[in-house]
Amino acid sequence: MGHLITVATCNLNQWALDFEGNTKRIIESIQKAKEAGASLRVGPELEICGYGCLDHLLEQDLYLHSFQCLEAILRDESCHDILLDVGMPIIHRNVRYNCRVICYNGRILLIRPKLYLAGDGNYREQRFFTPWLRPQYCEDYYLPRMLWKLQGSNKVRIGDAVISTPDTTIGCETCEELFTPDSPHNHMSLNGVEVITNSSGSHFTLRKLNTRMQLITEATRKNGGVYIYANQQGCDGDRLYYDGCAMIICNGKLLAQGSQFSLTDVEVVTATIDLEEVRAYRFAPSRGLQAVAAPVYERIETQFELSSEAGDLDTHRVPSLEIGPRYYSPEEEIAFCTGAYLWDYLRRCGAAGYLVPLSGGIDSCATATIVFSMCRMVIDAIKAGNEQVISDVKRLAKFSEKIPETPQDLCGQVFHTVYMGMSKQSSKETRQRAKDLADAIGAYHVNLDIDEVYNAQRNLIVNTLNFEPKFKVEGGSIAENLTLQNIQARSRMVTAYEFAQILPSTRKRPGGGSLLVLGSANVGESLRGYLTKYDCSSADINPIGSIDKSDLKRFIAWAEVNFNLPCLHDFLTAVPTAELEPITETYVQSDEADMGMTYDELTVFGRLRKVDKLGPYGMFQRLVHEWGPSRPRVGEDATPVYTPKQVAEKVKRFFHYYAINRHKMTTLTPALHCNDYSPDDNRFDLRPFLYPPFFQSLGFKCIDKDLEKMEARQKGSTEEDAATVD
Repeated sequence: MGHLITVATCNLNQWALDFEGNTKRIIESIQKAKEAGASLRVGPELEICGYGCLDHLLEQDLYLHSFQCLEAILRDESCHDILLDVGMPIIHRNVRYNCRVICYNGRILLIRPKLYLAGDGNYREQRFFTPWLRPQYCEDYYLPRMLWKLQGSNKVRIGDAVISTPDTTIGCETCEELFTPDSPHNHMSLNGVEVITNSSGSHFTLRKLNTRMQLITEATRKNGGVYIYANQQGCDGDRLYYDGCAMIICNGKLLAQGSQFSLTDVEVVTATIDLEEVRAYRFAPSRGLQAVAAPVYERIETQFELSSEAGDLDTHRVPSLEIGPRYYSPEEEIAFCTGAYLWDYLRRCGAAGYLVPLSGGIDSCATATIVFSMCRMVIDAIKAGNEQVISDVKRLAKFSEKIPETPQDLCGQVFHTVYMGMSKQSSKETRQRAKDLADAIGAYHVNLDIDEVYNAQRNLIVNTLNFEPKFKVEGGSIAENLTLQNIQARSRMVTAYEFAQILPSTRKRPGGGSLLVLGSANVGESLRGYLTKYDCSSADINPIGSIDKSDLKRFIAWAEVNFNLPCLHDFLTAVPTAELEPITETYVQSDEADMGMTYDELTVFGRLRKVDKLGPYGMFQRLVHEWGPSRPRVGEDATPVYTPKQVAEKVKRFFHYYAINRHKMTTLTPALHCNDYSPDDNRFDLRPFLYPPFFQSLGFKCIDKDLEKMEARQKGSTEEDAATVD
């Protein structure tokens, strides 16, 4: 019996409902796996229809088309002579299941439904599917007529079973099952399964890859065995970027790792493994005692072998060596994830390019730099000979028949920036910063003032209501001040869309077209509601909508060096300002002063609210200790020091403004998901948008009671200390 096996996994850039395109990429991955000598190929979760189909998963058509695509794969002889693990949805007895379909040479061996569904964060699988709630149970599935002749039967087994070959045993896990406390791989490993596949639809989150890697390595470090992880990669039509990173791990050692961010639609990674290493690793008597009491799986037998005697005799064939995991810094993750996402979106949506309202501030600067990162990735892919990218660039970059050779060349064709200033409110510094950045990255830049539009809107109030509104610095009320600021903000949104519609025509782009407007509101400002509804935060896509200010600053500092953009330094040192109020000798508008809290504090509030699931009272109880003077601080610890009263004021201020501005989240521009405390109202952060007044809430009253006790305790301690001194 042979013992050297070569297995393959893949990153696939699938697109929801692109059945034929998805099938083409699946077949290409199978062909690449065979070319690499693999005898087993594993693909991502729901790869036939695409993971992000959402409520389309409730439609009968989707299940029909999925089977039609599976039939095409089974009939394609280039996909024969290799064991296939393919993902698709299946209806069994009127119940929808998220399934793995294990195939060989045009026949289905097993349909394995997902046991534990993902239902938190961005995932809502229980909305579409039912979990297979019967571990180790199987029954017959009656196939659609289109597969009877291929199968040589009208039925196949469906359930929680494993595949038995003459040389090993293979079991399946699907995405979320890896993350559960009692994962199926534990029971399968004890039952003698040596090769476990995991097909995922796992999306990107900053700093998440390390957690995923630890879970997979720990699974085989404890149980022994081969773990093959496949994932989707790219934007499949939603707010998520699936970050690939297909992996093969054996006995806790990483043997192969695919890219995390790539413009390659089909990426296959392989590893060669000696099965005897798995068997030796599982020698412990304590494991044997648990194994004899482990639940028994039905074994679906096949005569196909993953190994061969000829392969064992080939001295040029050697087991893969352990490699170190590849991680990116958060700054690199922002650059590459957002760049890859924007490229996928642009090439698939049919638009002529992007437009960013460039204000001279760090947020719009970050969005523009992200587009430049996209262009850098595209040029690198062109130089690497990526035919799909070259084809897409030829279709998009129409101003010249010559393929762009530099990121600046590509930026000049697909990226447009507009500075929309005001004579009194806008500083020459922000105007110059916007121009310098646009020049440095090669964007087509427009510099204009919106005074005429603003004055026309302001005069509507003057002429209609016989009332002349004034800014705060001119003696106006809060309502007047906000009205005048919002006229500017909303005029900029209208102007941005106006120029996005017409710029390709005025530039005489062959075929015309229109641009997608990119937003630049960061996660902290959205949480606080520090934005005007339907201003430039309203756009088509927001690549930084779930990234906080601190991470954006670190990204800009990284890009200044790594993208060779010295002009970014001025953005880092500038005071964040909306520039919606007139600048005077004694007053310049400041974002943090307006909000009554720093951006770093907003990040803390956001994480505690969403990730740690704390309301006002719980947040106060946590921060009164973490921000208190008694907390140990080491080195350059920048944690603020506040009294209990100051903590109470800040927590109350945050929740007050969060509540009264929550309605703004309902119209927030779709943002690429990057953080676990995103306020995205569409599917990630589901909350009311009409709240009772927080200052009258029970939570705030509990804060006041605790604060009163703390201050009384502090006063008593002070008086006691004074008496001791006397």
